[in-house]
Amino acid sequence: MELPSRSTKVQRALFRPSRMTQTSVLAAVIQRDDRYLVCRRPAHKRHGDLWEFPGGKLESGETHEDAARRELAEELGVDVQAVGNMLFAVADPGSEFVIEFVPVTIEGEPRCIEHSALRWLTLDELGELDLAPSDRRFVEFLSSRSSHEDGAGSR
Repeated sequence: MELPSRSTKVQRALFRPSRMTQTSVLAAVIQRDDRYLVCRRPAHKRHGDLWEFPGGKLESGETHEDAARRELAEELGVDVQAVGNMLFAVADPGSEFVIEFVPVTIEGEPRCIEHSALRWLTLDELGELDLAPSDRRFVEFLSSRSSHEDGAGSR
């Protein structure tokens, strides 16, 4: 079930569980040229060994920018230069988490501090990766948007 958005650029796929309090989670969409940064989750965590866009839970009163600065310094050892508007949001199946995908520009070379691996991949390569469920939905959204834009430009 898709909810109407305030902007045509934001896609929302929120399913609100009736008995759970929702917790916002930032997923940083970091691009270099045509490649996106993804990280493999530690084996002992929810969705362990699956790939995800880096980030983490927003603490009380935090903005996306605050969370991006804190989480990406902790997880990747990088500095955040800019944070854009949310692109997509989706409820993580079976949890209270709502994953909010936000474009982030970083400075520095990411390194694995909390993740077991990281990779820079194209959108097509992301489609072949074992992604966490919400990250899979976001990649499908990006792919459909890319296909639509490609199709619109060929008319």
